[in-house]
Amino acid sequence: MNWERITYTFFTLMSLTTVAGFVYLNDAVILFIAAGFNLMSTFLKIGIKNALSAQMLASSLVSDLHLIPAFLAMVIFDSTTTAVALSVGALVANLVSVVFVIIESTKNNDDI
Repeated sequence: MNWERITYTFFTLMSLTTVAGFVYLNDAVILFIAAGFNLMSTFLKIGIKNALSAQMLASSLVSDLHLIPAFLAMVIFDSTTTAVALSVGALVANLVSVVFVIIESTKNNDDI
């Protein structure tokens, strides 16, 4: 069992699901939690060395650059519509990241 892979996959999935929860509920606390999980996921992906590591890190950075402005728009400017719109972009980036994780997992299982 590769605990490093389990950890970054866990944070990737938690980021995806909490962003989806924010899109559904539109609460600033959920958006803050989603941004936190996504930032942790990004930091964990920095140390990954596999074929799709650059793509996974890039998709995570894209999600960060959607969630941070979304949180600022919601808290500072009180614009829920802008926050939701940016969060949908983060949701798409997280979906792409999960697809990369799945591709990498199936690729690694073929080598066994």
